[in-house]
Amino acid sequence: MTERTAGDITARMALVPRTLEARGLDATPPMQARLKQAGDARAAATLERILHDEIGHVAIGNRWYRWLCERDGLDPQAHYAVLARRHDAPRPRPPFNLEARRAAGFTEAEIGALGSG
Repeated sequence: MTERTAGDITARMALVPRTLEARGLDATPPMQARLKQAGDARAAATLERILHDEIGHVAIGNRWYRWLCERDGLDPQAHYAVLARRHDAPRPRPPFNLEARRAAGFTEAEIGALGSG
C-alpha cells in the first residue's frame, strides 16, 4: 500500500493508518481472547499495550487525513471510498473493534459505513 500511495499523501493517510493499521485495532481482541484461553495472560497483556499504541497511530492518521481533505475541499468519507477503489485497498471486514475505532477518531458515519463493507 505504501508503494501504491507513494505519490499521494492524502491516499497514504487514508489507506495506511485508516485501513491497514485500523485492521490491527479489529484483530487484537480476538487474538487476546485466544491467548487468554491458551493460558498466556502475559502475551494478551502485551497485545493490550500494542492496541493502545495502535489507537494513537490511527488517530494521527485520521487527524492528518481530515486536515488534507479540508485543505483540498474534499468530503473525507466520500473521498475515502474513491481512494480505496483507486488504490485497490483491502476492504474492512468484521469483527470490528468499534470502541477502539471511536477512540482513534472514526466518526459514527464512518463506523456505520463499515457494515456495508
